Amino acid sequence: MSFTQNAFEIFNRSIEDYHIKNNIDQGISNPFEVGSIDNILYKKNWIDTVQWHLEDEIRRPEIADKDGMLLKRRIDKSNQDRTDLVEDLDTWFLKKYADVKIQSAATYNTESPAWAFDRLSILALKIYHMHAETTDASKDAEHHAKCEQKLTVLHTQKADLIAAIEELLENIRQGKMYMKVYKQMKMYNDPSMNPALQNK
Repeated sequence: MSFTQNAFEIFNRSIEDYHIKNNIDQGISNPFEVGSIDNILYKKNWIDTVQWHLEDEIRRPEIADKDGMLLKRRIDKSNQDRTDLVEDLDTWFLKKYADVKIQSAATYNTESPAWAFDRLSILALKIYHMHAETTDASKDAEHHAKCEQKLTVLHTQKADLIAAIEELLENIRQGKMYMKVYKQMKMYNDPSMNPALQNK
């Protein structure tokens, strides 16, 4: 099993573990050794999975304004946590490939490996929930058929993305490409940069 396929399996395990209770307030129980890449990948997807359901909740038409604002603040924090985990994952890759001799003609990708894995994590969630729609007994056959078609596309996208990530990692291993990581430098959570957070 390739590194990327293994990551997808870890994402699936996180999603399935979350849905045992299916509660946005439940705590994480990460089964992997602290500091390991598997631990980071599991934690990354857990954040994505909780946020997926927070995004569902905030779209309830009957939600009270106060409750909606509380959810919005949770989503903002989740987005920051998600970004932090992506940066932790990129740090892991930078250390892993630190000793690779970069070829003179090497280029860099438009996104880092970690952001590619971020897309794979979200894709795992789309596949899980789209599959659930194809078997939902409360929905009719037409709905099932439409979701089956979408699920087929998602599985194709999964295969393509896994292949692309593996190619990127192999090119980095061989020194044909190199990582160039930029911190996100988000300004809206920084009191020194967001005027709305500064004392007047």
